[in-house]
This record gives sequence, structure tokens and C-alpha cells, in this order.
Amino acid sequence: MADIGSRKADHIDLAARGDVGFKQTTTLLECVRLVHDALPELDLDAIDSSVEVLGKRLSAPILIAGMTGGTARAADINRQLAALAEERGYALGLGSQRPMLRDAAQRATYAVREVAPNVLLLGNLGVVQARELSSAAVTDLAQAVDADALCVHLNPAMEVVQPEGDRDFRGGLETLARLTNDCPLPIIAKETGCGLSRGVAARLRQVGVDHVDVSGAGGTSWVAVETQRATSGQRALGEAFWEWGIPTAVSVAWMAEAGFRTVFATGGVKTGLDVARALALGATCGGIARPVLQALERGGPEEAKAYLMQVERELKTAMLLVGAADVASLRRAPRVLLGELQAWLAGAR
Repeated sequence: MADIGSRKADHIDLAARGDVGFKQTTTLLECVRLVHDALPELDLDAIDSSVEVLGKRLSAPILIAGMTGGTARAADINRQLAALAEERGYALGLGSQRPMLRDAAQRATYAVREVAPNVLLLGNLGVVQARELSSAAVTDLAQAVDADALCVHLNPAMEVVQPEGDRDFRGGLETLARLTNDCPLPIIAKETGCGLSRGVAARLRQVGVDHVDVSGAGGTSWVAVETQRATSGQRALGEAFWEWGIPTAVSVAWMAEAGFRTVFATGGVKTGLDVARALALGATCGGIARPVLQALERGGPEEAKAYLMQVERELKTAMLLVGAADVASLRRAPRVLLGELQAWLAGAR
């Protein structure tokens, strides 16, 4: 248990302050140009940014994406972010609940319902760990934190670089199919910084998965996080694959094309304009992680709140400037796709 706790503490420190961003790869959201409407015929204050996600109404299509758990510091972070999500009407994701499998007392580091009774709460477990558990045990893990849905994360690139990481990724699709069929909670197939491809989308749809979190390339590289923790050969491996992944904008467009009911756009999303561009590509909700954590570390809950309120202002401004009175209209707004994003979407099958 101490090893997992130490790793989780390393992850918080590196995500907040480390050199763990992609160096060259971007989200490609900058390649989505929304078309300006000089006659929007809208009142900015009347624009409706609310959206229903997984049966709950959010005031804005914003997810504070899952980051941490399993340490005392993680407990403070999760509770502070949960209170903020409750106040502002956002969704909230928890970090991997794997520590709870080793020590049930770690549940306290994920327990946020006391401060966020109404928030859309997403639990989190790795597909490799889920593979080894019964569907009932996985359900119990999610229900132990009163989650509304469970993210089952897919992270082979991160794990192969991690010194103590998993190496056997067989049975992942079968596990997702089983959980989707057996569990009473919605199951979300979630990547961890490398994105989801068209091929993966097709396989997920074939086994009944309806919800995804793309967690694409362009923001925090979890390969980079593990590279910073690694030594010798593992560090060299991480350096070689630091830029690995599918840009977030590409993955969002592919998931929307595949017809998923819910598409969370995470991975390098930082601004309200990023959220607007992701929604225009077909996302249900934009997910933000590292910038929120960094704001929290700099100035506590008030700075994190100020940051996210600015994201909301930017989103509503973008909606005004394309003539979108609500999120459904934003998804239909004219947009032009440029450069590398256009090449990706016209290419790999």
C-alpha cells in the first residue's frame, strides 16, 4: 500500500509542478475555427450553457476531470474540488480507486458526497484491475463512493513506462463488455492522455459501450509523468514515447462520428474556447484537470473557482459570437477545420 500511496503523491507533485506536458503535440483544438456571427440576436446574460449528462443537469458542460486519491493530500484536493463542483454545477471525476482494493480505509480519500450531494460523480478504476474482479465487486467499489457512473481507464502507454506498471493488457474489451452488461451504473471507457482511435471506437460500440472519455494528447502526458519517475531503461523508453497519442480534437471527432451517447473531451482542455470547439466537434462535455489543480495549488479554492468561472465566461462568449443560444445550437454552429486536424480526420481508418 505504501508503494501506491507514494506513487499517488508523486503524481500530484508532478501534475501540479513538473515538466509533464507534451512538447510538440497539441490538442489540435486550435484547428477548429468557429464562424463569427456579427448579428447573433442574443442577450449574453440569457444564453443557456446548461446540459444534461448521464441523467444529471449541469449548469455548464464542464467536468473537473479525475486526478487523484489514495493519500491524505488527495482527500483534501478531492473535497475542495467537489465543493467547487457542487457550487458551480459541474461534474467531478475521481482518481483511480485502486488504492481502495488494497486498503478499504482509503475510501475516505474519495468520499466527497458530504460536500457534494448533487454533483455528477464519476468513479474510476483501471481496466486491468477490473479484469481481475467480479462485476459485483466493481459495482461495490463504485457504490462505496456513491458514484453516478464508473470510468474504466485504459492506460497501456503509461503502464509500460511506469517502473511498477502492468504489462498484460489482454481481456480489456471483454472486461468492458461484461461490466457494461452487468453493472447498474453507466460504464465510461476512459483513456489517460493518449486518446481513443476509430478502431477502438468501433470495438467499444460492438460490445455495447455508450460512453467514453477521450483523454487525448496535447495536455498532460502521463507517459511523461512516469518518465520523470523512472530510471535507466524505463526512462529512455518514456523519452521515446513522450509525444505518443491521438490529439484530443481528433479523438473527439472520431467518437462523435461513432455515435457514442456521451463523449467527454479531456486532454489539454484549458479554456472556454477549447470547450466550445470540442462541443462543436461533437463532445458532450469538456473535461479539465491539470489547470484546475494548478490553480488550487496557487491560491486555494478561490483561485480554482475564479479560473473555472473564466472558462464559463469564455464559453458563453463563444456561444454568443456564433449565435448559439444553447449548447445544442453550439453543436450545430458552422466551423472550419484546418491543417493537421483535417489531415487526421481524412486519414487513419
